[in-house]
Amino acid sequence: MEKRDLYDINKNLTGETIYKGEQIPKDRYILVVLIFIQNSKGEFLIQKRSPQKDGSYASTGGHPKTGETSIQGMLTEIREEIGLDLLPEEIKLYYSDRDDEENVFFDLYYMKKDIDLSTLILQQEEVDFVEWDSLEQIDKLKEKGKFKISHYEALERLRKLL
Repeated sequence: MEKRDLYDINKNLTGETIYKGEQIPKDRYILVVLIFIQNSKGEFLIQKRSPQKDGSYASTGGHPKTGETSIQGMLTEIREEIGLDLLPEEIKLYYSDRDDEENVFFDLYYMKKDIDLSTLILQQEEVDFVEWDSLEQIDKLKEKGKFKISHYEALERLRKLL
């Protein structure tokens, strides 16, 4: 079972950990990472999550494992979920914040790269398929309630920067 590092309100590691699924203790936070990969046509790499993960459309992301930094965790999630090996300098942190209601820090990453989807190796337990979608297609998925809302909100932050 995966362990997650706990942080204090200032995003300092506390040395404490919890297992995936355990309740986050009061005054402690976990870290969530998410990336939006955009191709040269302006489309975004979107994944259809497996039914056991809720079946929604979303971007690639997750929780760094114990001992991983934010960027290391992001690279691990990309490798595990879609089979893409990247270098740290290929991805850019574009937003970081804290959600006190959920006790979560979130780091949002962006990368512009053309990727041949047929070369990706999807993690069956997490991802049904991937596709390139325009912002308009993503908006339609959101309107139909099919796009993971927290990921859509992260994309909204990115839109302001593009």
